[in-house]
Amino acid sequence: MTDSQTFFDLPQEDQIKELELVARVILQEYPVEILDVKCINFDYNATMKVSVKNGSSYALRINIYSPRTSENLKAEIAWVRLLAQEGRVSVPVPIGNSEGNFHTSIFHEPSQRTLYCVLYSWLEGEELGDEPTVEQLKKLGAAMAQLHLSTKTFELPEGCSLPSLKDPMWESEDFLLSARSVLNPDARELVGQAMDLIRDETERLFTLSTPQVIHADLHGWNVMWHEDEVSVFDFDDCGIGIPLQDLATALYYLDTPEQGEALKEGYVSVMPLPDHSSRDMEMLLLQRRIILLNFLHETSNKEHRAMIPEYQEETLRRIRNFLNL
Repeated sequence: MTDSQTFFDLPQEDQIKELELVARVILQEYPVEILDVKCINFDYNATMKVSVKNGSSYALRINIYSPRTSENLKAEIAWVRLLAQEGRVSVPVPIGNSEGNFHTSIFHEPSQRTLYCVLYSWLEGEELGDEPTVEQLKKLGAAMAQLHLSTKTFELPEGCSLPSLKDPMWESEDFLLSARSVLNPDARELVGQAMDLIRDETERLFTLSTPQVIHADLHGWNVMWHEDEVSVFDFDDCGIGIPLQDLATALYYLDTPEQGEALKEGYVSVMPLPDHSSRDMEMLLLQRRIILLNFLHETSNKEHRAMIPEYQEETLRRIRNFLNL
């Protein structure tokens, strides 16, 4: 790496090699004897499979692109530990470091960022991915409802915080409508119209439901399937929202009405669906897409940034349809 070249300028394979080295440094803070560290996912975060000498495995998440704070991580870990204790939903268990803390930070010179890291127990199985079956979606819907039951009375411990999902951008930095907007005037005007409506409608929905902690990213790549059961992981996007937002986020990633019905059938096997109209759901699905567009403009990930032209064009088309323009 030259003086003028940053970590984010490197090819992805070189970024991964660098973070595998960082992982070994981080793992010195944990009472484990490492056999091997291998990156198994490099996307919003980097996830390492950690093999240790006693035959066990762990998953180390390094928040390389995520803007989450220490207070956010404490909140996430508090909820996941509660879920593990309750047994409502299968989740990975956070592992404490040698000082008894459940997240570890390190300043990473090449990226000039403080990286926050969490070590979790290993989940067996395979991700549901992009083509979950009806059976899997029913199980996921039921798990979602159990997550919602778990936080009906859950209060964040002192020193913890999570973003409010009442905010139209879910408290992410705004690259679409702020002074840092990357959009041309016409696109900015169009997105602005949509976000004004989304802001008003979200305010209304929050008055009809009690806000609580939700996962906010329940799609097939954050759910493991093993022995005909699901496990939920990657709570890095959790926030203070309403159950309907969780449902809409999960539906956003599905391809067919049959898949959506299976997800909802699983949910109602545990508790009734959140009250909503078809227009409410259409609005939340559009909001999800706009938030993802904002993320593409925010991230330094080259592969994600390459998606912007096509993704943005389709997003603007959907906004016009939603606004009947």
